[in-house]
Amino acid sequence: MSQKREAEGETRMKTEKFYIGNIPVIVWGEWSEKVYLYVHGKMARKEEAAEFAEIAKSSGWQTVSFDLPAHGERKDEAYPCNIWNGISDLCQLEGYVFSSWSRVSLYACSIGAYFCLHAYGGRTFENCLFLSPIVDMEYLIQNMFSWFHVTEDMLRNRGDISTPIETLSWDYYQYVKRNPIVRWNSSTHILYGGRDNLQSLEVIKTFADLSHSKLTVSPNSEHAFMEAADNTIVKKWIAECIQQEVNEI
Repeated sequence: MSQKREAEGETRMKTEKFYIGNIPVIVWGEWSEKVYLYVHGKMARKEEAAEFAEIAKSSGWQTVSFDLPAHGERKDEAYPCNIWNGISDLCQLEGYVFSSWSRVSLYACSIGAYFCLHAYGGRTFENCLFLSPIVDMEYLIQNMFSWFHVTEDMLRNRGDISTPIETLSWDYYQYVKRNPIVRWNSSTHILYGGRDNLQSLEVIKTFADLSHSKLTVSPNSEHAFMEAADNTIVKKWIAECIQQEVNEI
């Protein structure tokens, strides 16, 4: 029995856990000169990078994952997951990964991608993979106005309004309106679900055209890519995107 456990342990990926400031971090895989920074989406956590890290490892990449504010180990902190805290954390991770690896790429999902678009607009990554990215938050918030019968005047007067999805914030809404995504410099692949109700295909295509991104549409997938077939779709897309970049170098 002990021999079996040792054998299984030998195949387990090496991980190193530590903190950057107050941010819990995992580094996955044996040392390499190249790394993917993995930024999860809402209601996820850094440990969910495991499958991505296995795929990246096969092409020689390490992976760094961390918990966004109010997620994973940080869910009980009085530090909300908003655009300002998200940008602050990503800037701390940026300093770490770019000082520790010579080649840096990015994987980000949903709201994590949106935070990255703001934090890293002036940065160039070797390769970027965006799964169900939020690229136009104003579009999403205005849809939430319609879904939950909220008006701009109501939000202005009350400051914050709770909804079944998220709390609407007047300050956040004003930030979003003043700071649309107007540039993204990195070579990027996007996987979008054809049944995504948070961003329309037109919104995603507009961003893809702006950023010269390679867009893949999974017609029957929703924003969360949580149906039975979606895991295979996502893993295949990740592997192909990483390998394509390897082949082009």
